[in-house]
Amino acid sequence: MDIGGTKVAAGVVDERGTIIAATHRDTPADDVSRIENAIASVVGELTSTYDVKAVGVGAAGFINAQRSTVMFSPNLAWRDEPLQASLQRRLALPVVVENDANAAAWAEVRFGAGRGVEYVVAVTVGTGIGGGIVVNGQLLRGQFGAAAEFGHVIVVPGGRRCRCGLQGCWEQYASGRALVREAHQLVHASPGMAEGLLRLAGGQPENITGEMVTQAAQTGDVAALRCFEVIGTWLGRGLAGLAAVLDPGLFVIGGGVSTAGEVLRAPAAAAFAASLTGQGHRPMAPLRIAELGAEAGLVGAADLARCPP
Repeated sequence: MDIGGTKVAAGVVDERGTIIAATHRDTPADDVSRIENAIASVVGELTSTYDVKAVGVGAAGFINAQRSTVMFSPNLAWRDEPLQASLQRRLALPVVVENDANAAAWAEVRFGAGRGVEYVVAVTVGTGIGGGIVVNGQLLRGQFGAAAEFGHVIVVPGGRRCRCGLQGCWEQYASGRALVREAHQLVHASPGMAEGLLRLAGGQPENITGEMVTQAAQTGDVAALRCFEVIGTWLGRGLAGLAAVLDPGLFVIGGGVSTAGEVLRAPAAAAFAASLTGQGHRPMAPLRIAELGAEAGLVGAADLARCPP
């Protein structure tokens, strides 16, 4: 399972990381009991057809070191939620709870863009920004289980208000929400330039979605490309900061926004190279788009449930 700010995605996954069947529900983000109902619903749908041995849950939030409790979720209602125990009682199956971005990072190292690389930092760009660090086949979770919450590094002190309660977090400038915000602002500032986006939205600026911006950008729409240039630049600057601290061998860019591909990666790579400390005198980690796309989180959660490390 991959539970994000907008969607509960679930799949039956085999030992090779192949999704055999999949389903999803909208995430009732502001209601803990309804989130659990949505989880139970998709599990029930899949177990009615397939012989499921365990459930891996990739949850958008801070997971404790025991992988049992969602301590805090910026974009969901979970606060000190004993999710593992609650789901095991309800589903009558073994449950492993992991941060969704950690699960995605694990999947990319096991089955995707990070295969064969010893030190991988994955950054998931979706509703917000998450991350995962895998070194020599080990998922680094931190002393308290809350490592790699890259999206809540403050990049603009006193900047945009974040749902985590702070201001100026990285995800407010380089996420799916930031992409849509840029599109809305551009439409209002220059409706002529954004004519293509408005057409996709039926003439209603408030109907513009991230998927529409991605679709337009991939067909060369100037306004949409400008939106990706803005968030891609923020993304690349943030990656340069991570490289200064972590010095990985590879960055993998995943999450829903990464489906834009080179439209996102190119401005991020340019900003990364321009912002990297010691540039020209140190190796520079490549930036790759995740191979598993939006499915990485549920593939990784399944693999972690099969053989918990």
